[in-house]
Amino acid sequence: MTDYLTAYARSLGIVVAGQEGGMPPLLALEFRHDLEGRPGAWHGGAIAGLLETAGYAALRSALVEAGRAPLLKPINVTVQYLSTGRTRTSFARGRIVRLGRRNANLSVEAWQDDPNRPIASAVMNVLMIDD
Repeated sequence: MTDYLTAYARSLGIVVAGQEGGMPPLLALEFRHDLEGRPGAWHGGAIAGLLETAGYAALRSALVEAGRAPLLKPINVTVQYLSTGRTRTSFARGRIVRLGRRNANLSVEAWQDDPNRPIASAVMNVLMIDD
């Protein structure tokens, strides 16, 4: 399962928390004080890293199922911070909005206690270059 994680993601402490049949991987990141922004809250960069990693994990998972292994290059990533991330574990899961031959559009949400109450979301556009 950790094939979806980059060295950067592993250095942050992101782990694959699960992947049920047909669903994109669920990623988790436990709170640590070195990931703290203002006292008692996540740093926005750590949340953005979790969101981006979840987006790429969802895309990689779908591409593996399709028998593809293209080089992925970000076109853009837009993060929206919706509420303060408190000092507890955060989760994220990406969803493919459109998977084309050369690019993919993704939507990602991060939450803590309730997936219906996200703390942040992201929209990603990714260029895929097949060898």
